Amino acid sequence: MNKTLVLAAATLLAYAGIASGADATPSKVAVSKTATADGMPSVAPAAPPGLADLDYELSPEDVLEISVWKEESLTKQVVVRPDGAFSFPLVGDVQATAKTIEQVRAEIKERLKKYIPDPVVSVSLLKVTGYKIYVIGRVNKPGEFVTGRFVDVLQALAMAGGLTPFAAENDIRILRRVQGKEYVRKFRYADVRNGENLDQNLILRSGDTVVVP
Repeated sequence: MNKTLVLAAATLLAYAGIASGADATPSKVAVSKTATADGMPSVAPAAPPGLADLDYELSPEDVLEISVWKEESLTKQVVVRPDGAFSFPLVGDVQATAKTIEQVRAEIKERLKKYIPDPVVSVSLLKVTGYKIYVIGRVNKPGEFVTGRFVDVLQALAMAGGLTPFAAENDIRILRRVQGKEYVRKFRYADVRNGENLDQNLILRSGDTVVVP
């Protein structure tokens, strides 16, 4: 009789363990869906400061690759000519200067609709050769700088050889012309050097001028 009771109790405990394990499993799965391997929340990072409004505007000599899905004959690399345009089959000349990649893509897609129903167009920037920035004032090597990559304010100042001893490091200005209107942004070098107000260290657009008084 005692043996029977012991076996029954063991069986009940076993079922209880299985039930509790089943209840625990969903909670573990839920955690794994919301956490990374190192335990940090898997939340998409915000866009880096200063990059959210960045849309590179094309310049002469920039190199693009354009392709149309399922149309091998419409895959081509093009160079933006000195007049700011390039040619593409079925489309003809496309004005690219001062336009973004997305604007160019949308224009090509719209023109191709005459020949291809709902074309899927991809445009990528292969080489940036028209990206020019200027650094003037109290830097060691002022002038025009042509680079094949985007640079921020600190990188531009480094390209210009850094500040001179008498530069007003907290009174630097960034000049940007948009559709004929001049915009000015302040840059406090000491703050960024100390890891503060890093949103000031924005990515420069072609044609921007950094002024160091």
